[in-house]
This record gives sequence, structure tokens and C-alpha cells, in this order.
Amino acid sequence: MLFVVFGLLSFTTKGDLVYHVNKIDKEIEVDANWNKDVWANIDALVLKNYMGEKPEHFPTVYAKVAYTDSNIYVIFKVNDQFVRSVAKKYQDKVFKDSCVEFFFTPDDNTKKGYFNLESNCGGVQLFQYNALDKEKRYPITYEDYEKVKVAHSLPKINDPEIKKKITWYLEYKIPFDLITKYYKMDRPKAGTEWKANFYKCGDKTSHPHWLTWNKVDYPSPNFHLPQFFGTLIFE
Repeated sequence: MLFVVFGLLSFTTKGDLVYHVNKIDKEIEVDANWNKDVWANIDALVLKNYMGEKPEHFPTVYAKVAYTDSNIYVIFKVNDQFVRSVAKKYQDKVFKDSCVEFFFTPDDNTKKGYFNLESNCGGVQLFQYNALDKEKRYPITYEDYEKVKVAHSLPKINDPEIKKKITWYLEYKIPFDLITKYYKMDRPKAGTEWKANFYKCGDKTSHPHWLTWNKVDYPSPNFHLPQFFGTLIFE
């Protein structure tokens, strides 16, 4: 695949965004601290696209990704307003809350399937594997999900909605051993490509919105469209 570099951004020749995933030497303490040293020299991607009508409330959403031999790490910084979270347990409908999402295929072929890890601002998550070649969805079992480590800056429940402007953070790690239970893959190394997209939503907040990193060309909000994933390149 050919890439075009423009400043800090790069694109595939079809116009999809590319993010370069840095490898780090040691495991990260997952604590939702955006300013810790390990993230300081890693570039952030920004969610600039939207689905549906352009929202009146357009949060500024940043994400950074890094990896070791054992885990992939993701951290979000969200400059937000009208923040709400009421989901209480794993696999609840967190997308109705103030929510950030990471959808990914652990290689460069989205036709086989993809994972969706959705996280509300209170750290409650929904995690599934969508096997497109089998036309079946597999919720990640709670036993497997317990291997995911998540940290968040806001309380678990935020109800009533926070009306004022606020910045919140969410960070997690996903072990590669967990992913391989659902999807046959090789662990990333320099040059490995994954397909992925990052999203922000708030379906049942007072100011709903559907933001995307890589552009999704579809007439109504729908994040489950892997044909519009961008590219992650592991360094």
C-alpha cells in the first residue's frame, strides 16, 4: 500500500488516515494520566469528522496509541460538555452515554471481522468481536475482559448531566493474548498494519453527536462500517 505524508499526518492513496503506533520498552501504568512521561513524545490523533448533521456540540477528542510485546495501550483526552454516564456494568449500552470507542481489525483485512471496544466516561465498557466471515457477533466473555485494565478521571456515574465544560480522560490496555482467543493474528512488529477507527458519541445526552477519526461516508450515524477504517502502522 502506498502512503502520502503531509506534515505530521499521512494518508493512504485512497485518502484514508494513517496513525503510526510507537513501540515502548516497558509496560504502562494505566492511570488515565495524559501527561505522564511515556505519552509525552507520542503524537495524538484527532477526531475531526462527524456523521449525520454537524452537531452543535462538537467535543475535541484526542487519542494516543502505543504497544509493547504483550499489550496495546490507548488513551483519550476529551474536551467535552453535557457529559453523562449511567451505564453500570460491563456490556451495558455505554454508547448512550458520553462515550469513546476503538474499533479495530488486527491485520489489514477487514473482511474477516473486527473488534469494538466502547467506553463511557465513567470507565464502563462494552467489548465484542464481529466475525464478518461467519456473520456472527461474539461478546468478549467477562472472564476474558477481566484482562483489560481501564482507568478514568471521572466518577463511574455522572447523573445528572454535567452541563459545564470539562476535560476527561480514559486509558486502557488490551493484552494481545486476549485478542488471539477470538482472532488468529501475529503479534505486531515493525511494519505490521491494522485497520481501525476511533469514535466519540453521546446518543442519549442532551447534545447527541457522532464523531469519527477516519471519515465514514454513510448517510446516517453508524460506526459498524469497517470498510471506512483507517490504518494503524506499528513502528
